[in-house]
Amino acid sequence: MSGRPSEAPPANPLPQTNVDELIAQYDEELPQRTLTRRLDLGVGIVCFVVSLFVLKQVFFPLAQGNQYYLMWFLAFVLPLVFICYRPGFGRKTDVADQAAEVAEAVDSTGTVDSATTAGNPKTAGQTKAKRRSNDNPSIIDWVLVALTFLTCAYPVLPFFSGGFNEFLNRQGSLTSLDVMMGGVLLLLVLEATRRTTGLILPIFCLVFFLYSYYGAYIPVSWPGSHAGQNFDQIVNALYNDASGFYGIPLDVAATYIVLFTIYGAVLDKTGAASFFIDLSFSLFKKSKAAPGRTVALSGFLLGTVSGSGTATAVSLGAVTWPVLKKAGYPKENAGGMLAASGIGAILSPPTLGAAAFIIAELLNVSYGLVLLWAVVPTLLYYLGIFLAIEIDSRKIEVDYTPPPGLRAWPILKKGFYHFISLGIIVVFLSMGMAPFKAVVYATLVGIGFGIIEIVLSRLGEPKTILAAIWDVFYGALSSGIRSVLPVTSVCAAAGIIVSTITKTGLGQVISDILIKGAQALSTDPTAVLIFTCIFAAVAVTILGLAVPVTASFIISWVIVGPALISLGVPEAAAAMFIFYYAVLSEVSPPTALAAVASSAITGGRVIATMWQACKYAIPAFLVPLAFTFTPEGASLVAQGGFIGAVWTGLVSAFAVAALAAGAGGWIIRRAGWPERILCFIAAGALLYLQPMSMMIGFSALILAVIVHLLLRRKPKTTSATTSDIGSTETRSTGSPAESN
Repeated sequence: MSGRPSEAPPANPLPQTNVDELIAQYDEELPQRTLTRRLDLGVGIVCFVVSLFVLKQVFFPLAQGNQYYLMWFLAFVLPLVFICYRPGFGRKTDVADQAAEVAEAVDSTGTVDSATTAGNPKTAGQTKAKRRSNDNPSIIDWVLVALTFLTCAYPVLPFFSGGFNEFLNRQGSLTSLDVMMGGVLLLLVLEATRRTTGLILPIFCLVFFLYSYYGAYIPVSWPGSHAGQNFDQIVNALYNDASGFYGIPLDVAATYIVLFTIYGAVLDKTGAASFFIDLSFSLFKKSKAAPGRTVALSGFLLGTVSGSGTATAVSLGAVTWPVLKKAGYPKENAGGMLAASGIGAILSPPTLGAAAFIIAELLNVSYGLVLLWAVVPTLLYYLGIFLAIEIDSRKIEVDYTPPPGLRAWPILKKGFYHFISLGIIVVFLSMGMAPFKAVVYATLVGIGFGIIEIVLSRLGEPKTILAAIWDVFYGALSSGIRSVLPVTSVCAAAGIIVSTITKTGLGQVISDILIKGAQALSTDPTAVLIFTCIFAAVAVTILGLAVPVTASFIISWVIVGPALISLGVPEAAAAMFIFYYAVLSEVSPPTALAAVASSAITGGRVIATMWQACKYAIPAFLVPLAFTFTPEGASLVAQGGFIGAVWTGLVSAFAVAALAAGAGGWIIRRAGWPERILCFIAAGALLYLQPMSMMIGFSALILAVIVHLLLRRKPKTTSATTSDIGSTETRSTGSPAESN
């Protein structure tokens, strides 16, 4: 498989077990159990069979229709949550201790002390054995597994409900058994969501459920009052209707997301992660900023493998942090860089995040069109990161020597086929093919090339060839389904909220409140739009701090989306606006899971790492406002034709450059606050994308450069300190315990 050249590795990666543990702690959707070998094998076989069922549905769909398929999909997948996820919230103390040990094991030479990370054979082995023996499902978990399968499959089992058609015929007049089964499934979905994401989303669902039930008790004069629904009506909407549990969110999870997770697993099994990182190192090896540039480019490429911002940041940090440390990057700068690059992966084509598939379904457009909308914002986002990296490489005493023998062409020649499978997705989507078919073909190509490489690299070793091929085929299909377990829970739970908002009209009520709040500040239509967009950005970001990205987007779309659209914002711009702020919650203080996970890798201070992540990701916080403030801004998401996208993209690129200069405090050399303030003014004016504001923006930017040249500050480095934003503490080379 594609791997790092053995004669000249750029870094010794952290052990995979430590990477998995860190992801399990900090990723909002991956706190999985450590199962015993036999049970893990059983779960793997079930997941493999479910993968085959999902692939069959692509080319040979079930005759009974999509809702029938979704019921079976939920019946197969949801019970696995109670096997793979523990009822608590994870072994955070154990994992945090292990993270500290991992960071402490990175010695001053930038390598990993394998003895330390592997642990003492006695203590490490005992700890692992203890975890395995205590982490299997309990009797209660197995009861929940059986009950979940029964309630999910009930509508399609002829000997209970009378069969699928008979169950649908009872819509609006469910039997007592129907209502009981639906009520139990409601509780099970909430519990599965709690296990995979925590308490916040289930609490949201309960609040919406209570609102639906007790709506009649709200005074008529109050906003949001409605006639109320009885328990039977609520269960009918969730369980029998083609909404609720089986609405658009679950449909997207079962038909799009699951196939892309399988594709990502294939890339992972065939060595795409190491190939992307090796290639990035080899491309930038002659630059002092090479380690930082590698993080940014690798983060973009690794997003096709993981699909999660936090997981990408951790996986990337496990390999690149030793190099970043050896080059002289402070812990907080490195952690912020990892977090920003990680979340950038789910903002970028060709795979984006799970919410992008929901955008396509909600707006009834092709997924390829959604990818097109994301092109210019992605370029602006990574322009901001690369400029911030260049600034840091000049402010910090970066001392990077590229490893000998790491050449781009041999690496590219060995693993080029990873780009072929990605290209297939883009080409087939541009030809109008459905994304679920395009990704299946890309998956098959990835498997085929992976098998060819295995055979060529292991000639004369038939046993190892067969084992490796089986690992690619079976392992990828199995782990692909495991990756989609939390997304399935979240999407089923999100159906509760969407159904409530649809049935009660709450979305329009909240939308009106949002607009009236903006009108209270100003009666000018332009000001109302600006204030509404700012309120919406804050609301989506705050919601994203509490719930996963997918759920945050779904909830925000039905609440905030109508407000933006009613003020004249195009649907595409409104959807991408909400998508970006939902994703950015992963680097937004005070939770910022991607930044917290990165700080665990580097041993840096958590809050300072969060602010560094904000510095690197600042274009993504401000550029989405440009989508919505003006009609011209919508051209950034391909709403104004090619020429419109080009000129708005160029102007926005100057705005991003001004943002990077202001946030990083560097133009030609170290910049003072007069120039930085002028850069911030320039960025804000340029992003408004109106003739007068652009004139002001360019004037402010030119003035900033003139002031900067006239002041002639002496350049100085910050080898002993972290960057300007949120951090002044002296960089420590000691243990994480000392740095914290």
